[in-house]
Amino acid sequence: MSEHQSFRRADPEDRRQSLVEATARCLAHRGVAGTSVRAICAEAGVSPGLLRHYFAGVSEAIAEAYRWTGNRVSHALEDAVTAAGADPRCRLLAYLTASFRAPIADPELLATWLAFWSMTPSDDGIALLHGQIYGEFRAGIEELILALRPGIADARLAAVALTALIDGLWLELSLGKAPFTPLEAEGLVETWLDALIG
Repeated sequence: MSEHQSFRRADPEDRRQSLVEATARCLAHRGVAGTSVRAICAEAGVSPGLLRHYFAGVSEAIAEAYRWTGNRVSHALEDAVTAAGADPRCRLLAYLTASFRAPIADPELLATWLAFWSMTPSDDGIALLHGQIYGEFRAGIEELILALRPGIADARLAAVALTALIDGLWLELSLGKAPFTPLEAEGLVETWLDALIG
């Protein structure tokens, strides 16, 4: 098989991915109401008919954009934990505080995420994805808590509380002009962590 043939086979997947990313950008810049077939395709620089070649419609493209965005966040969290080394406490804190720095603390990512959140009550597919993405995030916290404190009584509730704290701090930091710095947010998380798990 020639390199040219290999590239041609991958090209449709590249086009599909460009539509997924264009959908995320549309959600960030236009919100759910402004994210249409025409808007997505204009953002991707392709003809409007191309979206229907890859997706059943806008809802499916939005679901794929949510999945892709969730994966981007998940990879950033994994990278932070890996960079933290072997110490269980450092790994847990790295996971918890990665949201306060790029690429997660980003106004465009926030705008996209808010669009997904707004759809959760009314779109069953997005609600299911939301449950999966947040479930994986909390499971990551639980796993790291148990690595640090194997005998802890309820790592699940500690993970729920820490998720709520992180979401609030991340939201403020991503909006800009937060009344605290990323370093202060990290300190708050560490204080909560000590209170929750000792």
